[in-house]
Amino acid sequence: MDFKAMRATARERLKGYCRVCAVCDGRVCAGEVPGMGGAGTGNSFKANYRALEAVRLAMRTLHGVTEVDTGVSCFGLDLASPVHIAPMTGVSYNIGGGMSEEEFCDIVLAGAAKAGTLAWTGDGADPQMFDSGLQAMVKNGGRGVPIIKPRAQDEIIARIRRAEEAGAVAVGVDVDGAGLVTMAQFGQPVGPKSVEEIRELVASTSLPFILKGIMTANEAEAAAQAGCAAIVVSNHGGRVLDHTPGVAEVLPDIAKAVAGKITIFADGAVRSGADVLKLLALGADSVLVGRPIITGAFGGGQEGVSALLEKMRMELVQAMLLTGVARTVNADGSIIA
Repeated sequence: MDFKAMRATARERLKGYCRVCAVCDGRVCAGEVPGMGGAGTGNSFKANYRALEAVRLAMRTLHGVTEVDTGVSCFGLDLASPVHIAPMTGVSYNIGGGMSEEEFCDIVLAGAAKAGTLAWTGDGADPQMFDSGLQAMVKNGGRGVPIIKPRAQDEIIARIRRAEEAGAVAVGVDVDGAGLVTMAQFGQPVGPKSVEEIRELVASTSLPFILKGIMTANEAEAAAQAGCAAIVVSNHGGRVLDHTPGVAEVLPDIAKAVAGKITIFADGAVRSGADVLKLLALGADSVLVGRPIITGAFGGGQEGVSALLEKMRMELVQAMLLTGVARTVNADGSIIA
């Protein structure tokens, strides 16, 4: 894959929505919601980037690790990489409408499958958004994770049932979507959830249940106590609340509180395999990547997505070799400089 050509194609197709900046740090697109930017001043998006950029890896070459294994076991599947595709929707109003919602979902699900990992799909104001994700999941043998907006309980449970029918490997709710401007603009009520409501959702399904949008240790503990199988440490890409900390800032405290009790995912400004290793070392079990996948999808289709994921995996291989980490589960704070 010619990544330079892919970026040029994506830049042209995303014109007016994403500049495909050389450094995707949230400065140029600040406040562009709907769009690709961060809410308000864009500080939360920028904080994700700055916090992860500030983490330094301790290079070590005097060790016996000559081969590394990037594979992970997740939701009963053996995956080639700990990098999953984050749930993204709203192609028409966030990404420029250069392809349909269905086409985008097909591309990211198939691209993830080809790279040996999973794509997560989203929910939005238009029913076609959630439907497109489920349809793509069926085409890919259920290899996907649908994430539902924090709607009324009956609305969420109805969507969980449809996720089960589609053969999804897990299901969840992105509670960090409680204040999404785009949902409000389209008359779709969403809001915070109580711990009791989360327990009800967990009990409503036999699928592993994920709570996305955890940014404090006490809420991570509450999710574990409610029976969630996993959490995603995330501020929704900086798109819902201005002036939050970056994910890399809060992840260590969250991991200290719930590691071993619940699977921990993290997202926020993941741009390379080295970034993946940083989040694993800070306490994540796996990570989600979002905005770069849009570049891959619009610049190279399914091949672009799978090539980006494989590039990130190979960067992870190099970073693991140069820090003495044989397996992703061995990454810990000892490799942080």
